[in-house]
Parts: sequence; C-alpha cells; structure tokens
Amino acid sequence: MATYKIDAAHSDIIFKVKHLMITNVTGQFKAFDATLTSDKDDFSDAVVTFTADINSVDTRNEQRDGHLKSDDFFNAEKYPELKFVSTSFTKNGEGYKLKGDLTIRDVTKTIELKADYNGAMVDPWGQAKVGFEAEGTIKRKEFGLGWDAVTEAGGIVVSDDVKLQLNIQFIKQ
Repeated sequence: MATYKIDAAHSDIIFKVKHLMITNVTGQFKAFDATLTSDKDDFSDAVVTFTADINSVDTRNEQRDGHLKSDDFFNAEKYPELKFVSTSFTKNGEGYKLKGDLTIRDVTKTIELKADYNGAMVDPWGQAKVGFEAEGTIKRKEFGLGWDAVTEAGGIVVSDDVKLQLNIQFIKQ
C-alpha cells in the first residue's frame, strides 16, 4: 500500500460562485490536508481523505470572508472543518471519476468529481510526487449554506451552484 500526503505548497483548493449572476467570485481554503492511499499503480483503487479549515477561507475580501465564516454560511465557530472521504476512484475513459462523501456543517452528501491524473515524477530532492486535477459542482444549499438575497430587480445575489477546482500534488511517504 502506497501512501501519499498532499503537498500544500503546490496545491490549490478553489471554489467559484456566481455573484449577481454576471460574474464569478473565486475563493480558496489556505489550510487543508489530504491523504491518498493506493495499492495499484494506476490509482484505480485509491482512497482519498481531505479536510479544510473553514477559518482559512479567503476570497480576497475580509468582509466577505467574515460573512462566509458566519452562521449564514459555514458557521466556522460550530463547524470549523469540512471533510471529504472518497468511496470510489474509477477510471472513466481518459480520466477518473472520484466519488465520495462531503461533509459541511454536519451535513453529508455524496458528490462526484471529474479527475485527471497528470503524471508522476521524482523531484530534484528525491521525493516521488504525483499530480491530479479535479473539478465538479455542488449545490451549497444542500449543505446548509442557505443565505440568500435578491436584488431590487429580482435577481439572485449568490448562486446555489458552487464550482470546485482542485489542483493537487501528493508526495509519496
């Protein structure tokens, strides 16, 4: 069994949400951890666990970050962490389908992400590394992130759809 730990310095956990339905607001989690274990060289039996510190959310706007940490959204005080545990990682044509249970605010839902294996290499310091990209969309309200507002013209302020983009490098342990 090979075990890999995330290389946080070379990984990004990004989310995008439509604001006023005309543009995306991009955010990220700055503090996170992940482990991948696999017996197979093609990772088709991989198990992935991931956690992110809600207090590390960063949208480049302190007021918005504070709102996201409040009970309107994540409620970081009561639920300081989000968690993902994979249930399958299967080859799907050229890429993979990563399925698992995502928990936000003590609400757990099964999600599915499209994943690509970008390859493996040994860096100049002798560390074996592998890289993946994954993406998908979740519905924020399904996880209790229910704040809503409507503009005077009747438009939605924040979309229910949240796009996830994960660029991850793992180091073999």
